[in-house]
Amino acid sequence: MVAFINQEAVEKAREIEIKADEESAIEKSKLVRQETASIDAQYERKFKQAELSQQIARSTVTNKTRLKILAARQQLLDDIFEKARVKLAEVSKDEENYTTILKNLILEGLYALGEDKIQVRPREKDTELLKKAIQQATQEYKEASGADVSITVDEDNFMPEDSHGGIFIVGTGGKITINNTLEERLKIIQADCLPVVRGSVFGENPNRKFYD
Repeated sequence: MVAFINQEAVEKAREIEIKADEESAIEKSKLVRQETASIDAQYERKFKQAELSQQIARSTVTNKTRLKILAARQQLLDDIFEKARVKLAEVSKDEENYTTILKNLILEGLYALGEDKIQVRPREKDTELLKKAIQQATQEYKEASGADVSITVDEDNFMPEDSHGGIFIVGTGGKITINNTLEERLKIIQADCLPVVRGSVFGENPNRKFYD
């Protein structure tokens, strides 16, 4: 009887031990899975953070490089127009060519104002050349429009001698004026033709989809 009870106790103890081992293995496996998932999640989070940091770093470097390129290009364009501005001083040295320029500036003013009387202000040293240009412009305007026009030189209000030339046009009554100095024309070119100049110097921008 004692042997039977001992045998039952041994078997019961074995069952309890086996069940405990099974539960321990299950719990251990569960903990391992949980820890593994936690480690994977931490790794994924750190990986994404590292990837985001790299993207931000690359973007920062790219933007800085792009800004440097844009600044260098703008400086080059500024230098181009500054050299053009310096060369304006040489335009009036070729009297024949400069007279033609003055004539065309006068004609532009006549067509823009549409008046039969205008006054022009040159540099004092350009007075004689301007008078020749006025004769040419008057004749050409009459041939084109059939209208006579009176153009006088304002010898009381000359343009500054340190200007690069051109003329200042005043309409009847002095209410309407046109700044047709060479400096002003260069400003207009710089403003209106900058995209063309930029394209000529640097080529067309492949990322630009629309053009004015």
